[in-house]
Amino acid sequence: MVGFFQTVVPVAMLGFVISSMLGIGLGLSVGEILAPLRNARLVILALVANFIVLPVGAIGLGRVVGLDEPFAIGLLLLASAAGAPFVPKLAQLARGNVAFGVGVMVLLMVVTVGYLPLALPVLLPGVTVDPWKIGRSLFLLMLLPLAVGLAGRAGVPALAGRVKPVLDRISSLSLTVLMVAITGANLRNVLSVFGTGGILAGLLLIALGFAAGWLLGGPGRDTRSVLALGTAQRNIAAALVVGSGFANPKVVVMVVVVAIVGLFILMPTARLLSRSASAASPAA
Repeated sequence: MVGFFQTVVPVAMLGFVISSMLGIGLGLSVGEILAPLRNARLVILALVANFIVLPVGAIGLGRVVGLDEPFAIGLLLLASAAGAPFVPKLAQLARGNVAFGVGVMVLLMVVTVGYLPLALPVLLPGVTVDPWKIGRSLFLLMLLPLAVGLAGRAGVPALAGRVKPVLDRISSLSLTVLMVAITGANLRNVLSVFGTGGILAGLLLIALGFAAGWLLGGPGRDTRSVLALGTAQRNIAAALVVGSGFANPKVVVMVVVVAIVGLFILMPTARLLSRSASAASPAA
């Protein structure tokens, strides 16, 4: 059964990421994505939350919790990798500013490609990172489908309007399958982390990311909720690309475990934010 889940994971991940990026591109224009990023202060705060607060926090959490070195490295890899493909979906579920979510995702993803090779050797002496390997995977799976969607929206808007709902349904279904498959494929690994402090450290990192994003997300609720969710949800793909280069498998196990915990926490959190936004809207 584990082998079946392991086969399903990459297929579901591919289906989710590509359908999400295509659907998002078909629903937005380039101008709508770039508009929120013209707020230089908000952009700087997003970068601070994701590339300063989270990595420093991960180092501190690893020491306070007393994580074994491989688990501490896995936590740091996640904390240093931003721009997850789940961010626009979370923004949509939370009824936040989806255009801002896409813009922030693209910005953080691009910065991550340059940040990891520069920061990790400083944070983890002796570590080398291949920026081309990271960048190629992120470009082909995320940026290219997004660009195709944006081109489709600009070129054939009527067709884009009909295709987008189908892609949204595929995205939601594949995300559900992905969460089940990741859990099934890594259940033994998840259980092995219990008692090591890894789960606690992961929960604290997620909470730190959410708090940092909320506090630094500007005055608007629609951007605060997006940056909170976007900072708490890390770029699993980029972290796994780097983590797979370590000889100790516990590094990847930590990435996977915290990723699973994050998904199961942030999805309902986004829905709670949506309900609170609905409750607040009549008073607005």
